[in-house]
Amino acid sequence: MPLRGRFTPRCIAARGTAMAVGAVMAVTTGLTVAPAVHASPSATRTLNWAPCDDTADPGAECAALSVPVDWAHPDGPRLDLAVARRKATDPGARVGSMVFGPGGPGDSGVERVVSGIGRFSPEVRRRFDIVSFDPRGVGDSNPVTCSGDLLAERPSPELKSQADFDATMAYNRRLRADCRAGTGPVFDHLDTAQTVRDVDALRAALGERKLTFHGSSYGTLLGAQYAETYPRRVRAIVLESVMDHSVLTTRDFLRSEAATAQDSFREFVKWCDGAADCALHGRDVRAVWQDLLARAGRGELEDPAEPGTPLSSSDLVNTVAFRKFYKADYAGLATAIVEMEAGEPLPASPTSTSPLPPAVPVFCSDWHLPVRDYREYASLVAMMNRTAPDLPYLLPLHITAACLGAPTANPQHRLDAHGAPPILVSNALHDPATGYPWAVSVARQLGRSGVLLTYGGHGHGSVTSGPCMQDAVDSYLTDLAVPPRGTICPAVPS
Repeated sequence: MPLRGRFTPRCIAARGTAMAVGAVMAVTTGLTVAPAVHASPSATRTLNWAPCDDTADPGAECAALSVPVDWAHPDGPRLDLAVARRKATDPGARVGSMVFGPGGPGDSGVERVVSGIGRFSPEVRRRFDIVSFDPRGVGDSNPVTCSGDLLAERPSPELKSQADFDATMAYNRRLRADCRAGTGPVFDHLDTAQTVRDVDALRAALGERKLTFHGSSYGTLLGAQYAETYPRRVRAIVLESVMDHSVLTTRDFLRSEAATAQDSFREFVKWCDGAADCALHGRDVRAVWQDLLARAGRGELEDPAEPGTPLSSSDLVNTVAFRKFYKADYAGLATAIVEMEAGEPLPASPTSTSPLPPAVPVFCSDWHLPVRDYREYASLVAMMNRTAPDLPYLLPLHITAACLGAPTANPQHRLDAHGAPPILVSNALHDPATGYPWAVSVARQLGRSGVLLTYGGHGHGSVTSGPCMQDAVDSYLTDLAVPPRGTICPAVPS
């Protein structure tokens, strides 16, 4: 499961980057201004669009939407959500606005619209104004603000004793207090249930009677809970690479994440065994990989992105491998492994742990993943190692450690979207982060509303993976044409 985000440290970070699955997040330095929160009793229902600043790609427009910090108290403090749009390229064929729910948590929807519009199909761009936003706590929407120095002190998730467990709990308390002080009152209202209300306010501000929505990865949690909260305000919802918020126990969550990650590693090995152009073809891929893990664990493996810097085994798994798994770039992963294998070993030195992004508070507010003590934590680590023997200390374990002791405002539950129209649930059979069983489960929870569209290939993200997938999704969004239940689109070469 991806965790991505942009954040602003209040003081210079000890390390230059914060790493997460599939992304390296730049750490900016310097002083921050006060969080953009103000008091206003009135609701803002208009969007004043203007050209976005600092964009070399013309056509994107930006605005701000004022929403309550806490929707339970709509007359209390407010914050401005950063919003962006690109108008339909064929105004005569325009259907309306489509809101994109960014993933992460911590991805910027504004950046997606401004500089990543190619992610959407030509037909969707032709027929819809594409609109997205920076979710609360992200980007330009009152970002979570923490001390860079304190982030750099994050304990390793490789806990060895009850004392380590207790120290992690104490650190988490310190970090939450620090981030709360730097961020302002929105820090305690980052959960997806609050963002659902933000999306409905955005729908109204756009003048749409019903919502057309495309959520990707963590954004699928937002789309599913919108359908649950406002089933009769839904026109169409695409859930792509699906989070299953009904996974109730810590053990089940970690087991499912480990299983889907290991599935991608097995698929990589299988591809390499059969592909003559694999840089590891004819070799024992797993043995080569295990050797790299051992070298990384001793601090002897060089980080290919930072020459001369040791790469930890956790970063080898969660950045090098997973970046390639996300795009099903097996050839690129094989080449990277060969290059790292051939590199001169660094002098043995301790490796450190990269700080997690403060998008983690969003995840912690949505997922209740308790661990009683070190003994239970050790049993969870052992279970994950049995389930994913080639991918130790996966990012979901890091997140679980980072969330120890955190309050949860929007805990897991089964979906109940009774009364919603058909909702398209899209997933690859071999997704490294949001496993196919999660999509099957969500479609079942949606009942008659859930329509599962399967991409028979690999990678994280599927709606533009070949003409079969793209045509099915485009037809659903533009004409509300639902593909036949049980549709499986063939894999296409990556």
